[in-house]
Amino acid sequence: MNTKVMNALVYTATREMSYRKEPLPQPREGDVRVEIVASAICGSDMHAYHGKDSRRVAPLILGHEVSGVVMDGKFAGQMMVINPLMTCGECRDCLAGRSNLCLQRELIGMYLPGAFAEQVAISERNLLPIPENMNPVHAAITEPTATGLHAVALVERVLARPLSEARALVIGGGAIGLLTALILKAKGCVTIDLAETNALRRHNIEQQGAVNCFDPLADGGPAEDSYDVVFDCVGAGATRLSACSAVRPGGIISHIGLQDANAGLDIRKITLQEITLLGNYCYSKADMLAAIDMLHLGQLGNLNWIDVRPLSAGPRAFDDLHCGNVGAAKIVLQPDSLY
Repeated sequence: MNTKVMNALVYTATREMSYRKEPLPQPREGDVRVEIVASAICGSDMHAYHGKDSRRVAPLILGHEVSGVVMDGKFAGQMMVINPLMTCGECRDCLAGRSNLCLQRELIGMYLPGAFAEQVAISERNLLPIPENMNPVHAAITEPTATGLHAVALVERVLARPLSEARALVIGGGAIGLLTALILKAKGCVTIDLAETNALRRHNIEQQGAVNCFDPLADGGPAEDSYDVVFDCVGAGATRLSACSAVRPGGIISHIGLQDANAGLDIRKITLQEITLLGNYCYSKADMLAAIDMLHLGQLGNLNWIDVRPLSAGPRAFDDLHCGNVGAAKIVLQPDSLY
């Protein structure tokens, strides 16, 4: 057996993922190796799969939402969550607790090999402990949960009244959208509507009993000027236009999705009605730690909407997501050795 290679899922071309042997990760100074237990498919991985991310160049091991067992260093043998966002730790933003804005940030699965493999290398300071009995599949979605938490926290700073009094609209029922809605519910927000066009996803979301889910195409778009806060978890021209229409005077649009950079903002309405537009990028370490707690304590429900598959089935998983053939808001891949 060749001990210098591992099984990995590799993005090799537009709409092409290959399960094959790859060299083991080569740790840089300060890095440790982590044996992957669970890694989740992110919307940004799909963006690369569609050939629309110039930062992710094939061939590349994607994946950055991950839990695993540390193989070396001071945490050897411990199950950890990886904070995939590596920053300098010394710049103005890092020292102010806004490391997500560090100009020297790196992300595994972007320029560096990611977590759709049996092992990954990461800076030791990017390891976050999890409770001993925490489900590693749940732990793997810490990163998207932290993204939702970060967005909600930014909104809470700006809202004129408590979040529990706000009418909220979430556009997009993928993992970020669903998690954002569940976070809003956990924080006491009573009125939460979620717009999702995929019928399979709507069915899964409705089973959670946390939000009112509707099809914006068949049921008509959200009512104009009716929401205190709108979370655009898609980030396309059409969803930005819908967000601008739905937000009420003095309200907030939280822009999380990154599907495209085209038009869609109603700048005249934003100006005349004093709409606050918030951009949201990633999360801080504090968001990641808070996300671990929320997931472990069951504050976001039983998480039974997660679809778990073997890593070797990764090519099919990507194709299912592309074709809209899966209702799960999140697919998590695990090394075949765990099956």
